[in-house]
Amino acid sequence: MSTYVYGIAAASHPKLPEGMDGVGEPARPVRILTAGELAAIVSDAPEGLRPKRRDLLAHQNVLGEAGAAGCVLPMRFGSVAPDDDTVVSVLTERADHYKERLRALDGRVEYNVKANHVEEAVLHRVMAESPEIRSLAEANRRAGGGSYDDKLRLGEMVAAAVKAKEAEDATVLQRMLEPVAEAVSAGPESSGWLANVSLLVDKDAADRFVAAVEQARKDLPQLEIRVNGPLPPYSFVDPGPAEHSASLAGGAETEEG
Repeated sequence: MSTYVYGIAAASHPKLPEGMDGVGEPARPVRILTAGELAAIVSDAPEGLRPKRRDLLAHQNVLGEAGAAGCVLPMRFGSVAPDDDTVVSVLTERADHYKERLRALDGRVEYNVKANHVEEAVLHRVMAESPEIRSLAEANRRAGGGSYDDKLRLGEMVAAAVKAKEAEDATVLQRMLEPVAEAVSAGPESSGWLANVSLLVDKDAADRFVAAVEQARKDLPQLEIRVNGPLPPYSFVDPGPAEHSASLAGGAETEEG
């Protein structure tokens, strides 16, 4: 029977889930595997597991209950090992890493920040900042719209300016938020987002982080900024078992949307 892994904690963790149900239908009981000073929160893995809402919520609920009383290193949804012995083996093999991560992430949470441009606002800014674009746009206007080539040239100039503005604004946004964070992890590029970054924040600094986001929204009105969190620090467990053992399958990145 394959083993589903929710997270890793210290064996001395004051409150690990007992009598809880996890993923699957029917739900699999959650149990604890220990190896030295570490413990893995696991259950049997259901066959054909998919990121359905019920199972995503079950995964998050187990981590929420376990993390309420102490630090837990969260595994991403879908982290499955061939069996319990494999999990214990990886805990033993990576003990120093996991113990270091538990110390480093204690009392910290993750916020994922995504941003994209408000089209009208960024076009207005591009026009305001580029005399060449303004001049060509005005010439086309006076010429009743301009020739095909002139329209094409203007479109290409605007597209290039917007692309450059994406990189610039992503950098500015990150620099505004970094002072409140203890670590930063760049997320995968995705269509529609010019910035996708996760930040590790001390729980005591959460109000300062929220204030920094609000200030960024005021200073960068051309951006639509989306914040998801606080989350378990998924992006800061790395390198995790999926990266260090071929016998563990990495989970899907679903918790950040």
